[in-house]
Amino acid sequence: MFRLTRDRLLLPAVMAALLIVALAYWWLDNGPHEIFGTAMFGLLGWHLTMNRRWFLKLRSGHYDARRWLVLMIHVWLGITMAALVVTSVLISRSVLSFAQFTNNVSVIELHWFSAYWVVIIVAVHAGTHWTRVMTLAGSVLRLSPSGTRSGVLRLAALLLLGIGAWSFTVLGVSTKLTFSYSLEFWDFTSAVSPFFAHWIAVMAGVAVLSHYTMAGLRSLDRTRIRKTEDQT
Repeated sequence: MFRLTRDRLLLPAVMAALLIVALAYWWLDNGPHEIFGTAMFGLLGWHLTMNRRWFLKLRSGHYDARRWLVLMIHVWLGITMAALVVTSVLISRSVLSFAQFTNNVSVIELHWFSAYWVVIIVAVHAGTHWTRVMTLAGSVLRLSPSGTRSGVLRLAALLLLGIGAWSFTVLGVSTKLTFSYSLEFWDFTSAVSPFFAHWIAVMAGVAVLSHYTMAGLRSLDRTRIRKTEDQT
């Protein structure tokens, strides 16, 4: 159980935390930023190794709308993460200071653009697996199914969705995701904690939206199968 909890809960949580912390570049400065990023990439390698069976099963089984969407999300995440890794290597000035491949502005901009998209897609990815995460968390905490708790969790999810939408606006995430220029930057001299709180809220809101989208697709697929069985 400990190994499952470590690989399914703790490892993804630590990677997400490192990703969010690394976003605070103007607070950390370059050295810590690269160290946190390198640690995240190292844990990512471990995560991929632990879940290598998922890749081996891609050619087997039936592909419904939900499975196709999950596959596209993984491809999307893989492309943006690859762009983030490559640009990290190219513009490194601390961890790989001996190399110093380039200081090209376009590469730096692509690095930031990829980072913001990785944050969003990681949240979408978490949402697609949220049922499994909650089941494992309930097992670890030894919580029995409860209608009251389910209702409270749904209410909390709705609240997170609203707060996430607000934080999305506060941080100007839409501008960051469209590769647009903006003169608005977070002022770390006045506040630090709200920066991380807003990004956590954004990820939580996106994860909630992703989770319920997948739940809706699952419900539609079950309805389609039921109708097909009734017709036969």
